[in-house]
Amino acid sequence: MRINSRKEDKITVTQKNSRWRNRGNCKGKLTIAGIGPGDISFLNQKVREALNECQVVVGYKTYIRLLGSLINDKEIISSGMTEEIKRAKLAIKKAVDGKKVCLISSGDPGIYGMAGVVLELLNDDDKKKIEIQIIPAISAASACASLLGAPLMHDFVSISLSDLLTDKKLIEKRVKLAAQGDFVIVFYNPKSKKRIDPLKNAWQILMKHKSPQTPVGIVRNAYRDNEEVEIIELKNMFSSRIIDMFTTIIVGNCKTYVKGKYMITPRGYDFKKEKTDEILSC
Repeated sequence: MRINSRKEDKITVTQKNSRWRNRGNCKGKLTIAGIGPGDISFLNQKVREALNECQVVVGYKTYIRLLGSLINDKEIISSGMTEEIKRAKLAIKKAVDGKKVCLISSGDPGIYGMAGVVLELLNDDDKKKIEIQIIPAISAASACASLLGAPLMHDFVSISLSDLLTDKKLIEKRVKLAAQGDFVIVFYNPKSKKRIDPLKNAWQILMKHKSPQTPVGIVRNAYRDNEEVEIIELKNMFSSRIIDMFTTIIVGNCKTYVKGKYMITPRGYDFKKEKTDEILSC
């Protein structure tokens, strides 16, 4: 098997011998698929079918690596962080050229993923030439919640703490309003080596509006190698050693509590009033 690789503006294109051939003027297809938390056993059947059907796979290099042998016979286009627009443009171009393309996101493609980027870039001419398919998947919030117990059983919001695309003041406003509304809060992209202040500011806001004893679930590398899970109190959140860009944080509401190894946000059921004979007679 001969492999040719080249780099163009941090984009790596790897072409491999494939059973597919260019089919001339056939209409292309662009599938935007979520691969879930990372363990390929969590890939849903629709995503597997899309990966099997496609000729080209486009994605962030780490997510490409997670797919392993599932994409051995594909043309692969990969790049690093902050290259989302370039990846989306290349995926659209390949599809316009008549290829079947799979653009992948971690988690769900419609939650901080690539679906929105593609739809914003598509012009009217592109829409006529290609078929678009968006396949949902397990989100980071859902994956991390399952490892913590049941912290998302009541109303919650998700907030990305990355200030690359969102103004810091707007992030802080959203954190404050979510805390005042007593929502469970899911924090994506909490901290990087250079970006620490947004998490610190969010924590300080939470400490003003929530009890210092509020349970906080912190999950790093959910369902991947080196997975780490901890449940701590809000007052200790900022000092956690496992918070980085591979971490998701879930901050409870005023009713959230810890039972054994589980973090639980009650839905509001009154278990004391339930009668077993009534349940069995339904």
